[in-house]
Order: sequence, then C-alpha cells, then structure tokens
Amino acid sequence: MAVLTRERSVVDRPPPAPRKSYPKWARRAPLLPALIFLIVVTQLPFVATLVISFMKWNSLDPTSRGFAGFDNYVNVFTDPDLRSSIVNTIVLTASVVLISLVLGLGLALLLDKKFAGRGLVRTMLIAPFLVVPVAAALIWKHVLYNPEYGLFNGILNWLGFSAQPDWISSMPMSAVVLSLVWQWTPFMMLILLAGLQSKPVEPVEAARIDGASPFQVFRYLTFPHLRQYLELGALLGSIYIVQNFDAVFTITSGGLGTANLPYMIYQTFYQAHEYGEASAAGVIVVAGSILIATFALRVVSSLFKEEAR
Repeated sequence: MAVLTRERSVVDRPPPAPRKSYPKWARRAPLLPALIFLIVVTQLPFVATLVISFMKWNSLDPTSRGFAGFDNYVNVFTDPDLRSSIVNTIVLTASVVLISLVLGLGLALLLDKKFAGRGLVRTMLIAPFLVVPVAAALIWKHVLYNPEYGLFNGILNWLGFSAQPDWISSMPMSAVVLSLVWQWTPFMMLILLAGLQSKPVEPVEAARIDGASPFQVFRYLTFPHLRQYLELGALLGSIYIVQNFDAVFTITSGGLGTANLPYMIYQTFYQAHEYGEASAAGVIVVAGSILIATFALRVVSSLFKEEAR
C-alpha cells in the first residue's frame, strides 16, 4: 500500500517548470558598460595615435601640418638616436629578463624547501616588487649609487678602499639594469615557485629511490616541468620591461647612452614637439608588446590545458 501511495504521488507530481533560456545578448548585456569604458579608454586613444603617426605634425610649426604617409616610420628606423634607442630597449629588456629569471629560479628553489621562517622570508623577498617604480629608481639613485653618501661607497670605505666611484657615470646601463633586476626578480620568483609547487611528487621520489642525485632530479624532472613557467615569466616580464620609462628617466635621464624607446618617445613628443614621429614610435612599441603578449597568452593557455588533464 505504501508503495502504491509513493508511486501515485510521484505520478501526480507536476512536471518541473522549464528553465528560461535567455538569448546570448541578454546574458552579455551586463558586461556592455565595462566593454564601452574599455574601448573609450584604450582603443580610441590608440586609433588617434595611429592616425597621428601618419601625419606631419610639429606643434612649433602649425602651418606645415599634413599627411606624411610612412615618413614618420622611416624616420624612426633611420634616425641614429631612435635606432640606438631601439637597440638599448632590446639590450635592457633581454638583460633584465634573463638575470631576473636566473635569480628568481634560485630563490624559488630555496623557498620550495621547508625551513623555519619561510613565510617571513617569502614576504621580504616579494617586497621589492610592491615598491612604486619611481620610488625604487630613486632608492637606487640616491640611497645606493650616490658617490658621496650612497651605501655602495659606504661599504667600500668601511672595507678600507679609498676609491669612491660614481656608479651611474661609470656604468650607466648596468645601473639601470640592476635597479630593474632588483624589482623584477620577485615577480619571476613567484611564477617559478608556483610551478615548483605544482610539480608531481611521485616521479621525484621514485628518482631519489633509484639513486638519482639532486642535480639529476633538477636536470631531468624539475627543469622540464618549469620550462613553460620560465617562458611565461620571460614573456610577461618582456611586456612590461620593454615599456619601462621610470628607471631610465629617474636614474640617468636618458643620458650616457641609456635612452630606450619609451624615453625617446617622451623626448620626441615633449621636447622636440614632433607629434607624428613620436606617435609612430609609440605604435611600434605597442605592436611589439602585442606580439609578445600573443606568445604569452599561448603559453598561459597551454598551462591551463595541462592542468585540466
């Protein structure tokens, strides 16, 4: 009898109401204000910059304004100062990324071990990345590099060396590179530490049982696992460092052969008042950043696919 009552109640129960299916535009409508804001803030200025890059426009000579075709782009690649700034940008970006990756890998391997105070050490190592870029450059210029009261010369004096070098004048590009390495090594360390903590434990334990040395474990297991994280760190670091302006402007003011392309854009726009040529150089920087970002997105998508397996 109880079975019949249960079956009757199930039969008499009304069918569930069909779920409302909203059209695609209705589901995406809440994102429309954010999309419009993004287009207004980022895309419209870029379109304006792209248009100006094809114009002859010097604010000091408003009568000779007009269409210039690709002359501004030709000037960017043929002007000796702008061409050397492109080389400086490549050298600066490659140096900072490579050194930061090597140091970040070493720090990540150390922090992957368990020891007392690891959380405090990790927080202290992350701190340089949280400093405002201009403030970091000022710290290196005045607190460390200053020939009269800087920390580096103070250490040399304490050790008994009479030489008090002017670090920025004697090694201008290295001075900029060191300040950026100090700030970007924590970023690389975080990415590589995340890769180390996602590494499977079983193959490492099996290799150790079979008698593999720590170097062999790193060479054949850890390093191949970190390859995509190294690529991701290099690509993301390149996107930001290729656009760096703060360190060059603050430490050397673009002098002594350290002017990179962002600094030359600033100089061309605000000092030479060549709006068309500065816009062409800016478009080149954006195009290079987009190219690097495309590879970065591919690496990120491949990492997500591997995590989903």
